[in-house]
Parts: sequence; C-alpha cells; structure tokens
Amino acid sequence: MKISIILTAALLFIGCNVFAQHNFSCFVKDAESKDILQGVSAKIENSAKAIASDNNGRITFANLATGKIKITFSFVGYENQTVSFQIPGGDTVQIIYLQKAEKKEEEVIVSSSRTNSRIEDLPTKVEVLGSEEVGEENGIKPGNIASLLGDVAGIQIQQTSATTGNADARIQGLPGKYSQILRDGLPLFGGYSGSFSILQIPPLDLKQIEIVKGSSSTLYGGGAIAGMLNLISKSPKLNSPERSITINQSTLKESNLNLFLSNRNKKAGYTLFAGGTYQRAVDVNKDSYSDVPDLKTVFFHPRLFFYPNQKQTVIVGYNLTYEDRNGGDMQVLHQTKDNNHQFFIQNKSLRNTIDAEIETKLNASDRLTLKGTTSFFNRDITTNVFGMKAKQLSYFSELTYFKKLTKHNIVGGINFSGENFRKKNPDSTRFDNYNYITAGIFIQDDWKITEKFIAEAGLRLDNHNVYGNFVLPRLSLLYKISTHFTTRLGGGYGYKIPSQFASDIDERDYPNFYPGTNVKAEKSTGANWDINYKTVANGWHLTVNQMFYVTEIKDPLVEFTIPNGVISFSSASKPLNTKGFETYVAATHDALEIYFGYTYTNAKQLYDAAHPNVSLSARNKFATVIAYEFSSHFRAGVEASYTGKQYLDNGNTTPGYLFGAAMMRYDIKNVALVLNCENLFDYRQTKKESIISSGAPANPVFKQIWAPIDGRVVNLSARINF
Repeated sequence: MKISIILTAALLFIGCNVFAQHNFSCFVKDAESKDILQGVSAKIENSAKAIASDNNGRITFANLATGKIKITFSFVGYENQTVSFQIPGGDTVQIIYLQKAEKKEEEVIVSSSRTNSRIEDLPTKVEVLGSEEVGEENGIKPGNIASLLGDVAGIQIQQTSATTGNADARIQGLPGKYSQILRDGLPLFGGYSGSFSILQIPPLDLKQIEIVKGSSSTLYGGGAIAGMLNLISKSPKLNSPERSITINQSTLKESNLNLFLSNRNKKAGYTLFAGGTYQRAVDVNKDSYSDVPDLKTVFFHPRLFFYPNQKQTVIVGYNLTYEDRNGGDMQVLHQTKDNNHQFFIQNKSLRNTIDAEIETKLNASDRLTLKGTTSFFNRDITTNVFGMKAKQLSYFSELTYFKKLTKHNIVGGINFSGENFRKKNPDSTRFDNYNYITAGIFIQDDWKITEKFIAEAGLRLDNHNVYGNFVLPRLSLLYKISTHFTTRLGGGYGYKIPSQFASDIDERDYPNFYPGTNVKAEKSTGANWDINYKTVANGWHLTVNQMFYVTEIKDPLVEFTIPNGVISFSSASKPLNTKGFETYVAATHDALEIYFGYTYTNAKQLYDAAHPNVSLSARNKFATVIAYEFSSHFRAGVEASYTGKQYLDNGNTTPGYLFGAAMMRYDIKNVALVLNCENLFDYRQTKKESIISSGAPANPVFKQIWAPIDGRVVNLSARINF
C-alpha cells in the first residue's frame, strides 16, 4: 500500500513538471553599438509561436513547456541567429546580440561631406537619392534626371522656355540660378551653359545624387546659396562587371538608347557610358507651336581607374555632350515655313570635359586628394530674328587634406576656379567678354564632443579677381536626443557672382540685353533646423522629418526694362528672402513603401512693393508615393503631387493643380521591363489659357510657364543586362 502511494505521488510530480507552463523573456541588441533593436522577429523552431521585439527590445514567450527550445532571431540588415534555451532557465536576464549582415553592395558614402562619415553622424543634413532610386529612374526617364529631382520635397523643376523645354531646379523657393550643380564634386555648369544642366545628365551614368539644402558655400564656394546637387558617377566594382543597355520609347516621340559598361581588377578598372536621345517636336495643344522640342543628344563618358597600390587611386575621365535643341513654329520645324510662319529658336551645344583625381591614403584614416577639371563649352544660338555664337572655358582644381583624430574629423584645402567667356564674330549683342578667376581656402572640423553631440564648424575665404573677397563661415550642430530622435541646426553665409545670362530670358531678346555696370555680388545668410524621428515597430520602418529654413539674399540681381526696350540688371537695395518648412514621412513594411511630403514656402522680394511675391514659387506643395513589390519579378507604384498657387511677374496668381503618375516593372531573367505613365490626369497649362500673349504667328511672345504643357505621356523601356 505504501509503495503504491509513493509511485502515484512520483507520477503526479513528474506530470506536473512535464505539463507546467513557463514564460521566457530576453532582450535583443546590436552587437556593436549595444543599442536595443525593435521589431526583431523571434520564432521557436518546430512551433507556430513567433513574436517581434517591443519598443524596449524585449521578447516574451508565454506558456512554454519544460524542456529545451531553439529560437531563431531575424532582423533586416542583420545576420540570423539561432540560440538554444532551457525552460525554465532561472533568473538570469538573457541578452541576444545580433551582428550586422555584411553588405553585398558597395557601402553608400556621402561624398559631399568630404569626411566619409555615416549620414547619421553628419551635422549638415544631406539627402541621398541612392542607386535604387537612380536605377528606377533609368527605366522611367532615361534621358535626364529632371523628373527624379522634382520628386524631392523642397525642389521644384521649373520649365523656363515654352518652345525649347529648358528647365531649372529651384530649391526652397529660390530661382534656379542660386542652386549649384556639381559632377563628382566638380563644378561643370554656369554662365553661358547655366540652363543646360539637369537636362543633360542621364541616370544610367550615376551611382547616387546628394542634396544639401541651404547655403553650402563653405566647402564648395560661390553659387550654393539655395543648395547644392552633387551628381556622383558610378565606379567599377572589384571582379563584378556591369554591362547593360537601356532602350526606351515614349508616346511623345522620344527615343533613348543608353549603354553602360564597367569592370575592375586589383590594378585597374573602367566605366563607359554612351547614349543618345532622339525627340521629335510635338504640338500637344494644336496651336501650331511646339510644346515638346525637336531634340538630338549624344553622350560619351569613359573613365579609367588605376590602383598602383593599396594607398593610391587615380581616376581619369572624359565627357562629351552634344545637343541640338530646336523649337518653335511647327511649319518651320517641318521645313515648310512661309512669310507668316518664321519663328524658331535653336540651341546647338557641344561640351568637352576632361577631369582627373588622385587620392593618396597617408595611413589608415588620413588622405590627400588632388583633383581638377577643364570644360570647353560651345553654344550656337539661331532664331528667326537673331543669331549668336560663343564659347566658354571653365576650369577647377583643388587640393584637400583629411585628418582623422579621436574626436575630430578635419578637412582643409585650397582651390582655383575660372570661367572665360568669348563671343565669336560677327556678333550684334551687348554681352561682355569676361575672364573670372577665383582662389579659395577652406577648413572644416567635425568635432564629436560627446557620443550624442557633434559640432561642425567651417570657414572659407575666397578672392574673386573682379568682385573681391568673401568670408564664408558655417556652423552646424547635431544632437542625438535618443535612439529615435535626432536634431540638426545649421547656418552659414554664401555668395553668387552676377551673370549676364539668365535662363528665363528668351534668346530672341539677347540683342536688347545689356548686362549692366553697377552690379554687386549677391550675398546670403541662411539657416536650417530639423528634427528627425526613426523607429521600427511590428515590422514597420518609419521615418518622420520636420525641417524649417530661412534664407536672405542681399543685393539681389533684378531684371528691368527701360523705355527703349533695353533689358538690363541692377542690384536691388532691399533683400530677397525665403522661409518655410518641409515635412516628410517615409514608411516601409516588407514589400510596401509609402512616402508623403509637404513643403510650405513663403518667398518675398522686398525690393518690389507692388509685386512682393517671388515669381513661380509655389506656396504649398504635396507629394506622395506608394510602391509595392508583389514578387521578386513584379513591382508597381503610383505617385501624386499637388502644386498650389504660384505668383506671376504681373502679380496674378495661378490655380493649383494635381499631377499623377504610375509605373509597373517586370523582371525576366536579365531584362527589366518598365511601363510608365506621367501626368495621368493630362493637366496642361494650355487647357487653362493660351500661353501666347502677343506677336503670333511671325514672332510670338509667350507667357510664363507655371504648369506642364506636354500633357500625358506613356513610355516603355527595357534594361538588358548581359
């Protein structure tokens, strides 16, 4: 009897242990930074139980049976890790450290910072359109990057010519002349070629686009008052050749054919981009004038890379761009002109650029960089009333030294730049030949005061052979409030040398244009403040950014017309200023991507009491993008934007308008097919009004362009990797 009682008790004890339910908890952290990781997936092997870490990085499983279990932890960007645990496991708090996964692609380096710092550690706010965005744009708009830049909050692509389609990139409400455009950190555009920048850069040739909004003159000199766009070319990858062809055709009679090749071994490498665009003129609204110009463009851009040893890299490049852009009366473009139909504007341009860069690593972190470029630009303007030929020589050279200390990243350097403009005879314009030379010296220090607080101070001194000396200080601060919140505050000075070429002046008016003599260099003061929030919760990756900005430009260059019809410039006695804010929200969840942006801009020209609002600067602009990757082969997305009212030169306002687009991409082995539709709702300014104010048909005068005039367009492209 006693034996049976003992056996029964033992069986009950064993049963209680077998069927007892226990809880298990652990915390998940980054193995390097020891930061908590939210949204980490944890799954028990041979079980349906799975959960994600909460805001504190904690994972809790309830109602576990006694015994040994295996849990697999997985998180985007980190190596999967499987760990065994004994249940119950005692009172010890378990901490799981995940290692970051090795990146298969080349690490994104922000070249514009000159310090090779992570974007999260830069006190100056830099936005990067990476290889994914640039690659996708290649299928949507292979000919240029204008559309891609227009999707960025705070950037407005403004068409400046009704017939030839020239366009400028306006940043934070300021005209395009205040934005500086660089190619691999080297200035290429300006002066006589100022309006032919974003329309002559195909996306297939680019690795990424870096955007700095607000004054960036400390590192890059004059011209970067509103901001800077640095277009970074592709580089070859070691033993990873790239070969691709992009073919595109649109319903607006645009054809593109682009080729990109690259390869590298330990000692040498190369990249080669070659392509062309053929666009036939289109009269969308049937008013007898081209809304889309006749266009022929050829690109050729080879680069050679040499690696003599592990410490040195030598890059030599050549860039050729030829363009024939012709718009006007359709009868003239079709070679059937008569006495009444004579109007046309044709721009032929040829750019030859040579550039070189030598980077020498002095030790594990310090480096010395010498680079330079020379650009020969020829432009031939022909109209029905006037013709002009001229050439522009531009050059730039720079020597920089980067020193990394325990708490300081210091970069300093000197640079020389020049621009030489010469007219070709015979010539009937009042433009002046000129030769500008600028010498500059700069230094910048990124000081890591604490783990959370980084200060960036910079100073540039420039000497211009005509406009004198400029002192350009800049200060930026970064504070990491928590693992979720960071904030940046920065400001600095800038300047811009007056140019006798304005992108919004009709070429037919060049004979009446007088550059002016009593003009000053424009000087600016600007500041930006932003706060950024990032989190991961329940599989969602969320980023929210709020930025405020203000810029004031003293002695702004103002166009005016005197009674005899002569157009000239003068320096205004009161400033131009712009202020506003940008808000954007980006969220991803598995294959879903969502973006929403809003920009408010209040741009004022205080020198004009009658018309104080800066022309063609939209007060409100909304933009949203939704994309979903249905499978590894199929991706689709839609985007929409709303541009609010804009003021015109005469003080009138325009209506707001909605712009929509949709895209589908399907991958078949080595071929990516893209079907894209821009301006889904076919909104056109010419549906609201005639864009011709007078002078038709022989010599029409056009109104300002404030909305699209080319209408709905569908394109089909194929990128073939071979």
